[in-house]
Amino acid sequence: MAHLHTVDDVMTRVVVSVGHDTAFKDVVEAMRRWHVSALPVLAEGGRVIGVVSEADLLLNAQDTDPDRATTAERMMTRPAVTVAKDDPVTAAARLMARGHLKRLPVVDGDGRLIGVVSRGDLLKVYLRPDADIGAEIRELLAYHLLPHGSAEVDVHVAQGVAHLHGSLPDPALEDVVVRAAGTVPGVVGVKADFTVRGSAP
Repeated sequence: MAHLHTVDDVMTRVVVSVGHDTAFKDVVEAMRRWHVSALPVLAEGGRVIGVVSEADLLLNAQDTDPDRATTAERMMTRPAVTVAKDDPVTAAARLMARGHLKRLPVVDGDGRLIGVVSRGDLLKVYLRPDADIGAEIRELLAYHLLPHGSAEVDVHVAQGVAHLHGSLPDPALEDVVVRAAGTVPGVVGVKADFTVRGSAP
């Protein structure tokens, strides 16, 4: 588990979905069989046009009008909130939090379903080994500090917390280093202790 930056890195590729004309009872059965609380609704060609949830089903459960077929398309919430496979994991997390969603359909450039990402999938980044996180921080800092050859930063990661210490040629670099380390997936906190060479008169 070296890098977990994008939705493509964590998403589930085997997805349960329903067609736009799937009947009410068949939607209920699909949810029961696969133990999910919502399903993407697809048009012809696999394009996501909405999502039908347990809440949508309950709202339509009392509709007994025999002249109105209760299909997934009629019950679903639209437009569907989706993400692309190349979207950052953090962007997917923000969408879920903003919409109080448990999962998001993942679509290609034409809006076709290619996967699904859940809250549990996003939490995979916090299961990364500390050694992997540390290696990625060192790689990232080497890039940011390359123009400043005299910068020396030691990195130690414990339980997802990045401990950074060393010496910097410019005090302004400390904020750059801390921010860069904090962007690495799996980092839950950054603690820095730097000295600045040449700062004394």
